[in-house]
Amino acid sequence: MKKTLLSILAIFVALNILDFVVHGLILYSAYEATAQLWRPMNEMKIGILYLDRLVVALAFVCIYAGFFAKKSVRNGIEYGFWFGLATAMPMGFGSYSVMPVPLDMALVWFGGTLIAGLTSGVIVGLIIKE
Repeated sequence: MKKTLLSILAIFVALNILDFVVHGLILYSAYEATAQLWRPMNEMKIGILYLDRLVVALAFVCIYAGFFAKKSVRNGIEYGFWFGLATAMPMGFGSYSVMPVPLDMALVWFGGTLIAGLTSGVIVGLIIKE
């Protein structure tokens, strides 16, 4: 149970750091250029964003801990890749298909989400292993 909670916390922290890098640094000017699409900063629901990241971390770890018979860094990375790909497609290209955002923004969303999945896989693989 300790390793599960540690994994959830570590992934939650990592996801928030990655979100800051992707959205706060890399895409900052792109968000400014498309400001009409987003809530003003003072209206953003930051608490919901943190809850979102916590639920993703919880689900990611619980799936790995509960459904993977062999727990290893390699399996964590493979799981992280597939989880990342499954979430990166709708985040990047699903959003691009229905929102008037630039393609480069969608590509960064895709790449950032895939990297988040891989990072999560490395973390869970390092912490929860046989």
